[in-house]
Amino acid sequence: MKTHEIRRSFQDFFASKGHLVIPSAPLIPHNDPTLYFVNAGMVPFKDFFTGAEVPPGARATSSQKCLRVSGKHNDLDNVGRTPRHHTFFEMLGNFSFGDYFKADAIPYAWELLTEIWGIDAERLWVTIHTSDDEAFAIWHDAVGVPEARIQRLGDQDNFWSMGLVGPCGPCSEIHYDHGPGIDPAGGGPATESPRYVEIWNNVFMQLEQHEDGSRTALPRPSIDTGMGLERIAAVLQGVYSNYDTDAFQDLIARASALSGVAYGQAERSDVGLRVIADHARATTFLVSDGVMPSNDHRGYVLRRIMRRAITFGHQLGLTEPFLHQVCATVIEGFCDAYPELHERSSFIREVVYSEEERFYRTLERGMGLLERELADTGRTLSGQVAFKLYDTYGFPLDLTELIASERGIGIDEAGFAALMEEQKAKGRAAWRGSGELAVGELWRTIRAEQGDTRFTGYDQLRDTATVLALVRQPGEGEDQGSERVDRLEAGEQGVVILDRTPFYAESGGQAGDAGTLTGFEVHDTTKASGLHLHRGRATGTIMLGAPIEARVDPARRDRTRRNHTGTHLLHAALRTVLGDHVTQKGSLVGPDRLRFDFSSPRPVTPEELDQIERLVNEQILANKPLDTTLEDLEAAVAKGAMALFGEKYDDHVRVVTIPGFSVELCGGTHCTRTGDIGLLKIVSEGGIAAGVRRIEAQTGTGALAVIQQERGQLSGAARALKTEPARIVEAVTRLQEDRRALERRVGQLQAELAQAAAGDLLGQAREVGGVKILAATSEGDLKAQADQLRDQLGTSLVVLFSDSGGKVRLVAAVTRDIAGSRLHAGQALAEVAPLVGGRGGGRPDLAQGGGSDPAGIPAAVERVYAWAAEALG
Repeated sequence: MKTHEIRRSFQDFFASKGHLVIPSAPLIPHNDPTLYFVNAGMVPFKDFFTGAEVPPGARATSSQKCLRVSGKHNDLDNVGRTPRHHTFFEMLGNFSFGDYFKADAIPYAWELLTEIWGIDAERLWVTIHTSDDEAFAIWHDAVGVPEARIQRLGDQDNFWSMGLVGPCGPCSEIHYDHGPGIDPAGGGPATESPRYVEIWNNVFMQLEQHEDGSRTALPRPSIDTGMGLERIAAVLQGVYSNYDTDAFQDLIARASALSGVAYGQAERSDVGLRVIADHARATTFLVSDGVMPSNDHRGYVLRRIMRRAITFGHQLGLTEPFLHQVCATVIEGFCDAYPELHERSSFIREVVYSEEERFYRTLERGMGLLERELADTGRTLSGQVAFKLYDTYGFPLDLTELIASERGIGIDEAGFAALMEEQKAKGRAAWRGSGELAVGELWRTIRAEQGDTRFTGYDQLRDTATVLALVRQPGEGEDQGSERVDRLEAGEQGVVILDRTPFYAESGGQAGDAGTLTGFEVHDTTKASGLHLHRGRATGTIMLGAPIEARVDPARRDRTRRNHTGTHLLHAALRTVLGDHVTQKGSLVGPDRLRFDFSSPRPVTPEELDQIERLVNEQILANKPLDTTLEDLEAAVAKGAMALFGEKYDDHVRVVTIPGFSVELCGGTHCTRTGDIGLLKIVSEGGIAAGVRRIEAQTGTGALAVIQQERGQLSGAARALKTEPARIVEAVTRLQEDRRALERRVGQLQAELAQAAAGDLLGQAREVGGVKILAATSEGDLKAQADQLRDQLGTSLVVLFSDSGGKVRLVAAVTRDIAGSRLHAGQALAEVAPLVGGRGGGRPDLAQGGGSDPAGIPAAVERVYAWAAEALG
């Protein structure tokens, strides 16, 4: 069975057992700041198991996208070196939310494995918890598994818990015996022999763990199972390694074709090819789900994965961007199961290619640093250097170890590990998750002493208040190193906490207010639990307990509330034009712009965008009064108020109504009438994740500025094209046609020049061992010339050099009849490139490189002939 058939068969089987098939959730956990990524199939259902949310049905099944590259589930360094470690994988699962239990879950699993999929029952072993006699009886008596193939293990192996408190229970794992060819010893999974591979884990949530460590029985036990799709594919396809299944073979083949390195010839290159295949899957799905490579949080994890793949590719001779091409193969293989990949394919390839280009520049610098350090070091490379290569240049430790070991040099792994742990500690301290700022001990203490800040800013922008607490900070917004003080002096950075304030604190996507307090400039207002933190700089002396006047910047607040009311109009217009499936996925409302993220399975067409923009502006022109009320949550939702999925609301909520058009739960600040917005102009629309789109827009004077800017650009373009603004499209079309004609002519001339240059060089070829060898300097398109010469010489090696402003370019070309078997273009450049101060490599038939020392070209030319003679014997 192919992987896609296994996935479908699993879901069809459980659908026939009354399970609701749930599509995979994104890799980014919804409303769970404790996780970077979804790392198990049950994560999207966590709130159903705890009772925090009501499930859509009592039974569910899914094939969930998962990633294990952070926290305790970090498989990154093992990927490519073992048969079953991966970053990205799919977890098949069936779930019961207080419905069926062991008596059904165990037979379901056995029926699917042995009857539907036809797995030999004698190859299946079962482990259960030492105390779980009920599971033993079902496996042995009801299912018929021999007692000899049922093994009891302790808490470490066969007990699962969600955390220190919450649902927990014993589990039963099903293992597949890959046979004595893997390990002749036998003995079952308890021996931890590699021949026994866990394929399915059934968790029986039957207990509730309490803070004191005690456990009590759950009134409605539940089932949570997980089976790695790649592992069961290995079983059903008759292979031991997951990498030998169809889930990876096309990707490995693609990486092999790009690098010219065959799979299965050497363990070192095989590891690299497996790493590329695995990391291309993770990269594709992360970018599709909206993660962008960066130096922070999830983006940093993606960047580490991509750079690890690229460095292994570099070791295979890939000196130009390649990962985006492997990602394209991922998209081809998965787009039927995950249609959003096809929709976002261009975006994914663009993001990956851009990161590759950026990293290749960094990679060369990193290789230079490593070469210098290896030349200067003794028997051990310091942990500090290894960590710098890892953190700054993206070198995986195992790659640094590999390169160093080839020189007989070890790595200070303890020093590297210490620096890694220090970085992880900083990361944990920096990670705030989502929603309000993490409440430190300082804010908790102040809140316990003074209570919540009373917000008065819905109705007024000025108020008198009393200073309840002052906090001095080393820099603006730097909570680390903060200290409580009795006074702030002019010029000092800090936080002022008042008993009451008209300043809106950042929350719900709306930016915090700025303005002034007596003796203090407020640059931003944030929230920590119930406290409003006025952040900024003292302009005079401000004392604890002093009465002050608080003044919100009215112009900034007006711009912000125009944008906020604009998002409500935009949300309603989207639902009107696209359908009720549209829901808000996030927003950013500030004084300078608005950003609105929403669910949609496809891009919004230009015609739909025009319709949405027109609907919004019709509501603005109608100048409708906004109605804001405080209501009971259930009553507000019952009358149609939009509530965001996953948001936590109080029992009493603020409802903002635009009559006849929009009703939403919202705690933000808004215009009095829709006409206050003036105008809304959509600036952009695009996808940011699978099934999630983003619109950016401007309102009021911001919208006017966009229109004026576009008009100015249009007029400037018309002047440059010597035409009228209304005829720009015609002028550009003519320009494109002229350009294409010129490009064709340039191509013809370049081909003629290359042919002429090649003809001049033919006489310099020497015959070595029946092979024509030509090494020479030239100018122009070296690759085209090398192709011409190779074709004209017959069986040959051609190496060309050029000096362009102190930069050396190198190209090597080998005819296909001897490429790889007798001569290798990449090896030829690797041999001579150091003589011109550079590096080079590539495929057996074609390789390119560069250098920085033109003075070395004559010696490099002669070295080509000597190297060819040695290589040809």
